[in-house]
Amino acid sequence: MKILVTDRHAANTEEIEIAAAGDGIEVVFFDTPEAVTDDAWAAADGIVTYRGTAVVMAALPKLQRARVIVRGGVGFDGLDLEALGQRGIAVCTVPDYGTTEVADHALALMLALRRGLGLYHGTMRADPAGAWRYAENPCIDRLRGRVFGVVGLGRIGLAAARRAAGFDMEVAFYDPNLPDGVDLATGFRRMASLTDLAEMADSLSVHAPLNATTAKLIDQTVFQAMKPRAVLINTARGPIVDVDALYVALRDNHIAGAGLDVWPVEPPAADHPLLAAYGAGEAWLTGRFLLSPHAAFYSPPGLHDLRSKAVATAALRLRTGEARNCQNAAFLAV
Repeated sequence: MKILVTDRHAANTEEIEIAAAGDGIEVVFFDTPEAVTDDAWAAADGIVTYRGTAVVMAALPKLQRARVIVRGGVGFDGLDLEALGQRGIAVCTVPDYGTTEVADHALALMLALRRGLGLYHGTMRADPAGAWRYAENPCIDRLRGRVFGVVGLGRIGLAAARRAAGFDMEVAFYDPNLPDGVDLATGFRRMASLTDLAEMADSLSVHAPLNATTAKLIDQTVFQAMKPRAVLINTARGPIVDVDALYVALRDNHIAGAGLDVWPVEPPAADHPLLAAYGAGEAWLTGRFLLSPHAAFYSPPGLHDLRSKAVATAALRLRTGEARNCQNAAFLAV
């Protein structure tokens, strides 16, 4: 049996995947999905891909033996669940590999904005003696008693909410997919609509999956409902936030700031007006915007978990037929 890894993370570290696969399963590596050969597609019993979902779907006619595709990550956008299920191919994910890292990153973005760390980093580098004083900025605020709003109270959203509560913040959430009673179990306040949450949140943190209903979920209407001193945090998926509307919201002071780890198209085009203003260090945006390169998931142990769990999930399917964390069970032809 063979597991194909379409986009290896680092050369000379393949022992992580090989150990996770176990005896009797060969792991075949390519540096990029585009480099995978027709013979490799045809021979693969299982496939692990990180950023190659579009290439995998394009290669579907070439798959002769595949029984499982594991998206190395939480999301599975880009994979046609129904089409793959009808071929008997289970689509699985690794939902728990970076839960704590992403939750930590969301809080770190909020803290950096609320405590002015990006602003002070810039002023201290430029003139530590002359700028040795606190700075007034619309993002800087206390955390105690403020409302941390969570869009999507899944694994990562819940972890972020627990961390915010540790800073004595009040937690509210909006998640139409959760059953009644989650608010009672968590002690967090449930809001009936996204607009209601936006109106009361001082920090609005996005932790929803990307699908047809969440694309551009955070749009002009949401920004206009938010408080002028509120900040937006997005460590989920880039297309969930309408970045054109975000630019206008920041420029026109509808909100105070934003911290993003994701962008609608990655890597982003530097000529987008928000990124252009950020890159140029325009004064109006100083201390109000932070961007990291879709790296919230990353830590050395987190990456090890991702790589080993992705391959172990594929191996489990091949050995026992079990499809762990399967996202297309409803379509899967048994």
